Amino acid sequence: MTTAQVCIMATIIVYLCLVIFTGVMIGRRSKKSAEGFYLGGRGLGPLVTAMSAEASDMSSYLLMGIPGLAYLSGVADASWTAIGLAVGTYLNFLLVAKRLRRYSVKLNAITIPSFISRRYGEKKPVIMCISALIILIFFVPYVASGLAAIGKLFNSLFGWDYMTAVVIGAVVIISYTSVGGFSAVATMDLIQSIIMTVALAIIVVFGVVQAGGMDAVLDHAKTLPGFLSFGETYNAATGSAEPYGFIRVISMMAWGLGYFGMPHILVRFMAIRDENELKLSRRIAAVWVVISMGVAVFIGIVGHAVSAAGRIPFLEGSATETVIVQLSNLLSSYGILPAVVAGCILAGILAATMSTADSQLLAASSAFSENLVQNVFGVKLTQKQTMLTARLTVIVIAIIALFLARDPNSNVFQIVSFAWAGFGATFGPAMLCALFWKRSNRQGIMAGLVAGGAMIFIWKFLVRPLGGALDIYELLPAFLVALAAIVVVSLATPAPEADVVKAFEEYDH
Repeated sequence: MTTAQVCIMATIIVYLCLVIFTGVMIGRRSKKSAEGFYLGGRGLGPLVTAMSAEASDMSSYLLMGIPGLAYLSGVADASWTAIGLAVGTYLNFLLVAKRLRRYSVKLNAITIPSFISRRYGEKKPVIMCISALIILIFFVPYVASGLAAIGKLFNSLFGWDYMTAVVIGAVVIISYTSVGGFSAVATMDLIQSIIMTVALAIIVVFGVVQAGGMDAVLDHAKTLPGFLSFGETYNAATGSAEPYGFIRVISMMAWGLGYFGMPHILVRFMAIRDENELKLSRRIAAVWVVISMGVAVFIGIVGHAVSAAGRIPFLEGSATETVIVQLSNLLSSYGILPAVVAGCILAGILAATMSTADSQLLAASSAFSENLVQNVFGVKLTQKQTMLTARLTVIVIAIIALFLARDPNSNVFQIVSFAWAGFGATFGPAMLCALFWKRSNRQGIMAGLVAGGAMIFIWKFLVRPLGGALDIYELLPAFLVALAAIVVVSLATPAPEADVVKAFEEYDH
C-alpha cells in the first residue's frame, strides 16, 4: 500500500470514528421515547432541518451519479435531472412542509403511515398497513444500494474484500442510528452535508487546474458535439451529437415529483421545532441544492477535460461514476497533505451515502416497529420495550439489507431510481390530497397507494421496454395514475365523516 493510500485510509477511518462518537454522544442526550427516537422530540432547528433533508435526499448520486452522467454525455441528462430535483425540493418545502408540520402535531402522528391513517380517521389500520409495507418494500433494497456503494468504494480504492467493506459501513451506520435515533441521524446529516460541500468545492478547483484552466475546460467541451447543449446529448461511441427530445426532458424532470412522497424527507418537516422556521429552511435548502448540483454537473465537464489533458484515464460506461475518485487519486499523488485532502473528498462520498442510508433505515424501522407491530398487530409495549424494539428493528433491517447487498455487480443507481419512483408515485399523490383536498377519503387513498405501487412495476417492466414515446421514467405515469385513482374513487364513494372534515378545516385555517 502506497503512502498516499495510507493517508487516505487513515483520514477515512478518523472520519468514521468521529461519526460513531458524535452519533452516540447525541443519542445519550436524546429524549428516550418513540417521538424522541423517530422525530427528535420535534426540536430540529431550521438549518438542521434544511441540510439533513438535502443530505438524506442526495446520497452518492450527488458525488458520483450526476458527475458521471455529465462526463458521459454532456450537460443535458444531468442538468435536466438536476433542474427537476431543484424544483421538486423548493415546491416540497413551499407546499408540503408547513402544512404537514401543523397537521401531524394536531393528529399526534410521528410517522408518515400514522399521519395518513389518522388524517382519514381509520378505525381499522388498513391504510397504515399498506403504507408501512410500501416503506419496507422500497426502503430495504434502497438501504442495500447504499451499503453496496460503500463496498464498491473501498474495493476500488484499497482492494478490500467487497463484503468486508459493506459490513464495516453497516456497523458504522447501525451504531449511531440505533443508539441516537432521529436526533443523531439529523445532526450527522448536517455534518455530512458540510463534508459533501467541501468535497465538491475542492475537487472542482483542483480539476480546473489540472485541465489547464477554465478556458481549457470550456474549449475542450466545445469540441465535443452536443456536450454543452440542453437540446442535444453527446454520444461518445460515435463522437456525434444526438437530439435530446421533449419526452426525455419530461422524463428527467419527473424526478422532482418524487419529493412529495419521500418518507425520510417528509419526517424532517414534522420534526422542526417551529413551523414558522420552515421559510428559512426552504431558502437554505433551495440555495444549497442548486449550487451543489450545478457544481456536480460541472465536475463531469471538468473531469472530461482532465482526461483529455492526459491526467486521468478516459472513462466509459458505469466507470464514469468514478470521476471524483479518479480526481482524488490524482490529488493524493502530490504529497501527504494533498492525500489527506483526497481522503476528506472520498469521505464526502461516504457521507453522501451514509446520510441517506441512516435516514432510510430509521424510516423502515419506524414502519415496522411503530406502525406494523404496535398499530396494525396491536402489540402493547411499554416505553422501554418500544425503544428496545425500535433499536432491534434497525439492526434486523440492516442485516436484511446486508444480505441484499451481497452482489458486487448490482447496479446501485437503478435501484435508487426504482425506489425513488416507488415512493413518489405512492405517497406523493396521497400526501398532496391529504393536505390540500378536503373531499378525499380513505377509500380513495387506499386506491391511490395500490394503483401507484402497481403501476411502478407495470410501467418499469412491461411498458417502458417497448421504447419510443413510452420510454418515460416510471414515476411520472405511476404518479398520474395514483392521483387519478384517488380522485375517481373518492368522488365515487361517500364523503368523509363529519369529524374528519372538521379536523381538516381546523388545521387548514
